[in-house]
Amino acid sequence: MMTIWHNPKCSKSREALKLLEDKNSAFEIFKYLDTPPSREEIAALLKKLGISARELMRTKEDLYKELQIAKITDESELIDVLAEHPKLIERPILIEENRAVIGRPVEKVIEFLG
Repeated sequence: MMTIWHNPKCSKSREALKLLEDKNSAFEIFKYLDTPPSREEIAALLKKLGISARELMRTKEDLYKELQIAKITDESELIDVLAEHPKLIERPILIEENRAVIGRPVEKVIEFLG
């Protein structure tokens, strides 16, 4: 079963959710802002995505600048920041078994659903 890390306030996330519904895909919604993922869940997600913690971050968020995250170079510290501040996690994210994709632009969702 597929999982979507979803933020209902995000238009891109809503768009990805609609694509899943339109394709009648079996999926579950994980509202990661309501129930923040653990650092272990984030680390596992990064492996599935094949990216670094920084690449998962919303670097244009005010919080990113306020916390001076650009100065942090340690991957483990960056994962801790994501676990503590899930607002910084890029969205939407689709996960299916051992693969995942950040659904920006929406074409990535379409490719993932293939």
